[in-house]
Amino acid sequence: MKTRREVIKTVALAGTLAIAPSLVQAQNSGATIDTSVYPLKVPPLGYPFDALEPYIDARTMELHHDKHNGAYVDNLNKAVAQGPDPIQKMTVEELLRNLDSIPENIRTAVRNNGGGQYNHSFFWKLLKKNNGAQPSGDLAKAVDQTFGSYSTFQDKLSEAAIKLFGSGWAWLVLDGDKLEITTTPNQDAVISRLTKKEHPIIGIDVWEHAYYLKYQNRRAEYVKAFWNVINWDYASEQYAAAGKAA
Repeated sequence: MKTRREVIKTVALAGTLAIAPSLVQAQNSGATIDTSVYPLKVPPLGYPFDALEPYIDARTMELHHDKHNGAYVDNLNKAVAQGPDPIQKMTVEELLRNLDSIPENIRTAVRNNGGGQYNHSFFWKLLKKNNGAQPSGDLAKAVDQTFGSYSTFQDKLSEAAIKLFGSGWAWLVLDGDKLEITTTPNQDAVISRLTKKEHPIIGIDVWEHAYYLKYQNRRAEYVKAFWNVINWDYASEQYAAAGKAA
């Protein structure tokens, strides 16, 4: 009869093998996939803290990246360090796709902090001052086909972000072959929802730490400003990668 450790190892390895094909497809498509494992580090921002001014202020970006993302990384490393060896060899994406295989004593910490690391690793790449630009190419066509127009899509995603109760994220995802707007509470990652095949395309962080220094309680103003800092090239890469991985 297998020990608990052996069962966890088997399940974890099985989950890794199940995920591997989609990771390869995404990498081949040109999308950036974080394959780092424990001990994890805060992903580089890739641009100056003030690069998104006046829409997102430099001090917010500094605290958000260095302190908040840093705390998720520190806490995730502490949790993973308590797990068996196979857990320590899994990427953040693999951990989040296989939460049921994570030992119960660290599962919540992995879910919360792993989600924080995964979501923010995505978020930093999504941000770039765009001067009011809109998506182009295949992503623009898909937005028009799904929502009728860019402005309607903009209104619907903004509404989801503004009305989300408490802390969390509003997302544009590709679920199978269809674009959808969805939300997640806290730092939950859409890739953890195993009843769907959701791939994030755009994510709006509506935790207060993402906007409070500049916008205080005026979340709607932050969400309106956010449309000026979406890196549409990156979003288009994610859409293309998700389509190939579906």
